[in-house]
Amino acid sequence: MSATSADSVFVARSEGISAEGVRDQYADGKAAKVWEIFIGDKNSRTENYKNFLINLLKSKNCKRILDVACGTGVDSIMLLEEGFEVVSVDASDKMLKYALKERWNRRKEAAFDNWIIEEANWLSLYDDIKDIVKDGFDAVLCLGNSFAHLMDSSPEQLEHKKAIKNFEKCLKPGGVLIIDHRNYDNILETGATPAKSLYYNSSHTADIKTSVLFYCGKPAMVAMDYLIEANNLTSEFRLSYYPHTLSQFTKILREIFGAGAEHQIYGDFKDLNEIQNPAFYIHLMEKGLN
Repeated sequence: MSATSADSVFVARSEGISAEGVRDQYADGKAAKVWEIFIGDKNSRTENYKNFLINLLKSKNCKRILDVACGTGVDSIMLLEEGFEVVSVDASDKMLKYALKERWNRRKEAAFDNWIIEEANWLSLYDDIKDIVKDGFDAVLCLGNSFAHLMDSSPEQLEHKKAIKNFEKCLKPGGVLIIDHRNYDNILETGATPAKSLYYNSSHTADIKTSVLFYCGKPAMVAMDYLIEANNLTSEFRLSYYPHTLSQFTKILREIFGAGAEHQIYGDFKDLNEIQNPAFYIHLMEKGLN
C-alpha cells in the first residue's frame, strides 16, 4: 500500500472537476468515453449480476425505480427492457449523453419514450426532482461503486449522510435502497484493487493501480489509475474514491433509516456467509412504513 501526498493525487485527476457538491470526475469526457466503450454494451452484463438485481427488485414488488448513478445508462436500459419504470439521474453530463442518445435511438419504444433522464446532485436530489418523486419510488439504486465518488472531509461525514437522506426521502414507505461499494477494508489492507469487474463480462482488458491518501493518520481517499485497452486503443485516467469500510457504511445507513429498518448485506451477489472476501458489498435498506 502506498501513502501519497494530496497534490500528487488531485493534480493527476481528470480535469474539469467541479469545486462544489458531487464532483464530476468524468467532466473532461475522457473517462466517460472510455467507460462507455469498456462497459457500454448491456449484453456484457454478467448474468449473475442481472439475475441478482432483477430477482431482488421483484421480490420486493418494485416497479418504479430511481437510478441515482445511471452513468451511461447500462443498468437503467436493462431495467427498462425488463419492464420496470425508470427515472435516471447522474452528476455527469458527459456520462448522461450516452443514455440520452440511447433514449433518442429507441424513442419509438414506449418504455424509452417515457424514460426520464436528469442531471442531478445527490446533495440536493430530493428538492431537485421532488415533482418527479411524487409519492415515492419503490426502489432507489446507487450501484457500481458510484457513491464512493462523493468525497467528504467532515469527521462526521455530513455530506455522505445528507446524500443518503435524500435517497431515503425519494423512497415511498416500504421502498428499498440498493447501494454498493468496493471492499475497501481489503483494499486498505492490501493496497490492491481487483481489475476484473464482477458487473461486466467485458472483452476489454483493464489494469488498476491503487494508491491511498492518508490524512492525520487515517485513510481519506483511494485513487485508482485505470489502464484500459479497448478497440486497439490504450487509455489511462484516474478516478478518486472515498474509502467506506463495511462497518462505517453500515453505521451511516442504519442512522438514516433507523436501527429497526430491514438491512441485508450481500457480497458479490451472494449472502455474506457464502463468501469470505468479496470484491463488492451490496446493501439493501428498507424504509419503514411509518
